[in-house]
Amino acid sequence: MSQYPMTVEGADRLREELNHLKTVKRPRIVADIADAREHGDLKENAEYHAAREEQGFCEGRIQEIEGKLGNAQIIDIKAIPNSGKVIFGTTVTLLNIDTEVEVTYQIVGDDEADIKQNRISVNSPIARGLIGKTVDSEIEIKTPGGLVEYEIVSVDHI
Repeated sequence: MSQYPMTVEGADRLREELNHLKTVKRPRIVADIADAREHGDLKENAEYHAAREEQGFCEGRIQEIEGKLGNAQIIDIKAIPNSGKVIFGTTVTLLNIDTEVEVTYQIVGDDEADIKQNRISVNSPIARGLIGKTVDSEIEIKTPGGLVEYEIVSVDHI
């Protein structure tokens, strides 16, 4: 299996979710199934079937997280000296040359990406266009709205 990059923060969030699933959600589902069994006929017991379905989703998510953590290449960007070059994990401030609007993105792994929190996947078109570039570089990114020109204002290891 191939490894894929993940930030330290992303790995911590997955570990927290895994711990919650194993210590809180899984025992609650087991209790719900036991409670539903006490109500009698399982063929027509909607509570039992709902709890079993939830158990399936929970167990699937546990396996998924364990697999991701097992194959993750965890990168601590704070431990890497800042050379001004855009690499995985860096926080990049860009200036849209046409509109003069600044945006800041952190380049993260696929599972950590959340555009609402300005975290973009390393495999996104913007991140692919940024990787390897340095501060003050001007780049063109192909977006669904057309070609957009950006200038890299800063590259931070935070």
